[in-house]
Amino acid sequence: MIKLYGLKMSNYYSLTKALLIEKGLEFEEVKAPPTQKPDNLARSPMGKMPSIEVDGVFMSESLAIATYLEKLSPGNPMLPADPLAAGKVMELVCHIKLDTELVARRCIAEAFFGGSVSEETKTSTETDLARGMQAVDQLMVCGPYAAGDSFTLADLYTYYSFGFISGTAAKMFNQDILADYPKIKTLMEMLAERPAMQRVAAEQ
Repeated sequence: MIKLYGLKMSNYYSLTKALLIEKGLEFEEVKAPPTQKPDNLARSPMGKMPSIEVDGVFMSESLAIATYLEKLSPGNPMLPADPLAAGKVMELVCHIKLDTELVARRCIAEAFFGGSVSEETKTSTETDLARGMQAVDQLMVCGPYAAGDSFTLADLYTYYSFGFISGTAAKMFNQDILADYPKIKTLMEMLAERPAMQRVAAEQ
């Protein structure tokens, strides 16, 4: 039995949970805040969420976990069989994660936790996020899914990253960040209807 550690408020935790559901794998959820305490650092060296445990072995980072689950349960693939198509999925995942989600995360303290960030950080975040959005939109196929005609890992990262990004942009910049990106907005609406996403939302 796979154990999934973290908190349901985390978009990466929700992404990993949805992936487990999509794969049809049994798992147990274990509440574990992102602390720097020794027990959590043993599971996740930087103390981040989520992490999993398999037969006493721990693994952190959503992409690493997704790679493991892809090998564990190949019958419901999240990557195309064609090497080039699989590479394009991972390219899109990387741009979503690095150029949009992690950029928006610079303002997470003020957007969601009552903290504050500098005006310089706000300005650079808004500028860099706009550039990242253009890059992701350029790569996104939406035919009808993010990377083509099949549901892939790119769709999971789209859904759980842009939910967070949209909330951050609305709070920090009073901006509907998807207004100028109808492909992404339409895809988000479609993905919200998937049973895995609905189950994750219902159990939050």
